[in-house]
Amino acid sequence: MLVSRVVVLGVVAAAWSAPLAAQGLDPHQASQAIDDVHYTVTFDRATAARDVIHVAMHFTVLEDEPVVLSLPAWTPGSYELDHFARYVFGFRASSNGRSLKVDKLDFDTWRLVPALGTDITVEFEFGSDTLDTGMSYVAPDFAFFNGTNLFLYAEGQPLDAPATVTIVTEPEWRVATGLRPSGSGGYTAADYHELVDMPTFVGVFDLDSARVGDVWFRLATYPAGAVAGSSRAEMWDHLQRMMPPMTAVFGEMPWTDYTILLAFEDDFPGGSALEHSISHLGIFNTQFIGSPVLASVLAHEIFHAWNVKRLRPAELYPYVYDRPQPTELLWVSEGITDYYADLALVRGGITDAQDVYRTTAGKVNSVESTPPVSLEDASVSTWTEPTDGTAFIYYPKGSLAGLLLDILIRDATDNAHSLDDVMMDLYRRTYQNGRGFSYIDFWQAVGRSTDNRSFADFYSMYVDGTEPYPWGTVLPLAGLRLEVDTVRAARIGIQTGQADTTAARVVAVTPGSAAADAGLQADDVLMRVGDIQIRDGSFGAEFRRRYAGEPEGSPLTFVVRRGQETVSLDGELRFVERLVYQIVEDPEAEDKAVVIRNGILTGNQQPTISN
Repeated sequence: MLVSRVVVLGVVAAAWSAPLAAQGLDPHQASQAIDDVHYTVTFDRATAARDVIHVAMHFTVLEDEPVVLSLPAWTPGSYELDHFARYVFGFRASSNGRSLKVDKLDFDTWRLVPALGTDITVEFEFGSDTLDTGMSYVAPDFAFFNGTNLFLYAEGQPLDAPATVTIVTEPEWRVATGLRPSGSGGYTAADYHELVDMPTFVGVFDLDSARVGDVWFRLATYPAGAVAGSSRAEMWDHLQRMMPPMTAVFGEMPWTDYTILLAFEDDFPGGSALEHSISHLGIFNTQFIGSPVLASVLAHEIFHAWNVKRLRPAELYPYVYDRPQPTELLWVSEGITDYYADLALVRGGITDAQDVYRTTAGKVNSVESTPPVSLEDASVSTWTEPTDGTAFIYYPKGSLAGLLLDILIRDATDNAHSLDDVMMDLYRRTYQNGRGFSYIDFWQAVGRSTDNRSFADFYSMYVDGTEPYPWGTVLPLAGLRLEVDTVRAARIGIQTGQADTTAARVVAVTPGSAAADAGLQADDVLMRVGDIQIRDGSFGAEFRRRYAGEPEGSPLTFVVRRGQETVSLDGELRFVERLVYQIVEDPEAEDKAVVIRNGILTGNQQPTISN
C-alpha cells in the first residue's frame, strides 16, 4: 500500500499544471477550490501559558490538486504590511488521521497535496505579546485577535464563500465579537471579507449592552474593572449623544448592532484604534479613561463604519490581503472622518464651540510644523511611513480641508447645502451601488452640492498641490479668524506618527534639537518627557505649558521604548521661537457668516439668508 500511495502521489504531482493552466492560474500559486470551511480558535489557560492562540481550519476538497493557503499581510485600516505569517509556528496539515506534506511557497503561503475528495485539517499556533490594534495579543486570562491574523484563505479563489467559526475557551470566560452567532453555538460569516473584519475578545473582561437609538451597542473593556462606575456611565452617555449627528450625515445606520472592544494598559504609550464595519478595537493608556480624547476616538472609529468601511475609495474596493492598496483618497477616508468626529462631539453636546476651535487650531499647528506635502501624496506614501514627519499628516490636513470645503459649500449656497450633502450623495451613488468612489466621484458630488460651482483651483492648490491653506479668506465666511502669535517655547524636536488617531512613535528627529542631542531615534516609542507621561498626541502642548518657566539647559530625561527595552536618555531643556495659531470668533462677523458658523456647529442647513 505504501508503494502504491507513492506512485499515486507521483502521478498527481505530474498532473498539477494541466487543470490549473487551463484555468489561467499559476500552478505553483493558485489553489483548487475548497468547501465547507470551518475554523476553530482555541484560547484557554493551556494556550495562554504558552502565549499562543491555537487555530485549526477544516475544509473539504473535490480534486486531488494542490491546496494553496495564504494568510493576509495586513489588516485594512492600518495601511501597512505586517506579514502576520511571521507569528505562525507549528504549521501542519492532516487528512483522515494522516499527515500531509506541506511546502512553503513564499512568506505567507503554504501548499499541501490532498487525496481525492477528502476532509482536510490545517493547524498552527499564533503567538504575539504586542499590543497593536492590527494584531493579536495574549495575556494569562485574556486575548484579542483580528481575523486577518488567524484565518487562511485559498489563494486564487473567490473570497465570497461563507465560513463558520468555533471559539473554544474556559467555561467561565467570555467572548465578545461582531461575528454572527450560529445555531450550533459557534459563529458565522457570509464571506471572507466579513470573517476577517470582526476583532474578538476572549477571556476575563467587562461586558454590557445598551440600545442607542434603534441599535444595540455592546461595550467590552479589559481589564475587568478598568472602566466602571461614572466612567462607564459617561462613555454610554457620550455614545447616546454622538450617534444621532453622525447618522444624520448619511441618513441611515446600516447595522443592527455594534461592538466596541477597548483594552487599557498602564504602560501603553498613548492610544490607538482601528475601525471595522460593525465594531472597532482600541488600545489606550489607562489615563485615557474619563478623558475627552477617548470620546473623540470613539466618534472617529464609529464614523469610519460609514466612511471607509462602506463608503470606500475605489482602490480599496474590494480589499486584497497580500499586497498594499495605495490610494490618493485617504485624506477623505481619514481626514474628513477626523473632521466629523469633532462635529459629532459638538453637535451632540459633548463639547462646545471653543473645544472645536482649540482642536482645529491644534491641527493647524501640526500641519504648519510639518514639511509641505500634498494631501494626495501623503495619502499614497503612508504605506512606506516617510521619516520626515508626513507619514500621517493626511489626518489633520485632511480634516482641515474638510472644514474649508464645508465653509465654501455653505457660503455658495447660503447654508442650504454643506459637506454633509457631499458625503450622503457619495454614499448613495457609490457604496449603495456596490462600488468604491474615485476622485472624480468626490468632486462631482461637491459640484452637485453647489450647483456645479468649480473647485478646480481648490483641488490643484490644496489637494494635489502644497499651497498654504487660505485661512484669511475662507474662515471669515464662517465668522471666524485665525490669529498667529510668535512665542518662545520649550521644544523637543521630534515628529511623531500615529496609529489611526493617536500615538507617540518617533518617526523623525530634528538635527541639533534636544531630542537629537539626548539620543532619540526614529522608531523609538516615547513614553515620558521629564515628568510628562505620554497619553496622546497632545503631549507637546502639555510639555510646553509645564516647562515654559524653567531655565533653558535644565536637565530633561526622555524615557523611550526601544525594541523590547525601556531606555532612559539624559538631555536638557531647549527653547525655540515658534508660531502659535488660534481660531477665534469674529465679533463683527456678518449675519450670513454667523449662520454658516452655527450651521457647522449644529448641523443646521436651513438657508436663512436670501440670494
